[in-house]
Amino acid sequence: MAAGGGGGAGEQRPYELVVFGASGFTGQFVVEEVARAASGGELRGALRWAVAGRSRTKLQEVLEQAAERLGKAALGPEVGVLLCDVGDPGSLAAMARQTRLVLNCVGPYRFFGEPVVKACVENGASCIDISGEPQFLEGMYLKYNEKAAEKGVYVIGSCGFDSIPADMGVLYTRDKLKGTLTSVESFLTVKSGPEGACIHDGTWKSAVYGLADQDNLKKLRKKIGYAPVPVVGAKLKRRGLAFYSQEFKQYAIPFMGSDVSVVKRSQRYLHTQLQETPVQYGAYVNIGGLGSVVKLMIAGILFLLLVKFSFGRKLLTKYPEFFSAGRFTKKGPTQKQMDETSFTMTFFGEGYSEGQNPQNGKPNVKICTQVKGPEPGYVATPIAMVQAALALLEDATCLPKQGGVYSPGAAFSKTKLIDRLNSRGVEFSVISQPEV
Repeated sequence: MAAGGGGGAGEQRPYELVVFGASGFTGQFVVEEVARAASGGELRGALRWAVAGRSRTKLQEVLEQAAERLGKAALGPEVGVLLCDVGDPGSLAAMARQTRLVLNCVGPYRFFGEPVVKACVENGASCIDISGEPQFLEGMYLKYNEKAAEKGVYVIGSCGFDSIPADMGVLYTRDKLKGTLTSVESFLTVKSGPEGACIHDGTWKSAVYGLADQDNLKKLRKKIGYAPVPVVGAKLKRRGLAFYSQEFKQYAIPFMGSDVSVVKRSQRYLHTQLQETPVQYGAYVNIGGLGSVVKLMIAGILFLLLVKFSFGRKLLTKYPEFFSAGRFTKKGPTQKQMDETSFTMTFFGEGYSEGQNPQNGKPNVKICTQVKGPEPGYVATPIAMVQAALALLEDATCLPKQGGVYSPGAAFSKTKLIDRLNSRGVEFSVISQPEV
């Protein structure tokens, strides 16, 4: 078999992909998305896949629910059910041996992610996750990059809303610019309906523990010893903690997710391995009027004070709804809330026209692109994860020559992932490219 499959050449495994944590809050939506892809006819052959988790009953229920939502009586017998537990390494190894690829939906990844990566790498399966936790993502790079390369398997983190729209959006912007792109800023806008938007508290927990552990992330990066990414072209200035955006006529703040660190890893890889011009990147989120800024500042200060102490972290994780002003709940969003929510990520790029040396003078070309999609957490994330999985399985010859631990942009820059996402409603487009 070509690159990307794991399991050694010529070895046939019972499944091409397994969704692990299939009955969790996010897992159930990933199962539905895999079932949709498997029955959609856009694949090269029938997809052999399975769900995995601790409870057979819950896994069966998730499969029934997926069938119902797709308007089918049942999903076919080709869908397997595997019992395994993140606390039982033997069960994880057994799962990994049966598949080319594991879609890991069990978070927070800082607590539960590594055993899955370890089992996959040791047993020749590739693995993708939807983590937005830089410490987990970069820790796995330090520990497993070389082993994954030896085994010829791919471990690709942050394949959900964190950080496929940003990482692939920067590459899309670069490819569409007539010239050399040297810097990009993205602005995220999330629109919700009258019932508002909310996020399941699993994501909240990841944020609480991630912010509590910033010092260790610095130490980890020192240990990895990343090569500095050179600045090409005019240096991109970092904006303040809150600023008024003329383009959107509202206030914006830096985006707290993993996008900036993921894009930087992709750009470093593409520069060092493929000699491509590195792109500087800043990520921001639009939040609305001055009232929103004040509210967010107060909530942010409270959060940062509490997160430093273990009793504070206990309070934050016990009462997510209170401390996030209803944004995060233990139940997660309703179907109606999800249906009425969408996102737009707008990219403003600058660079140098063809024939112009980026080392001299000011940027002289601009471009504006957009990635638009449905509700980020539980609609766009499963679409991104499953399309990344299909790119890994079906565009295998376009993946990096060597296995390893990769960011999405590094792994998928030469695949058809953007086309796949476009066809499922996460749409990339050029808004303007003024002639200079």
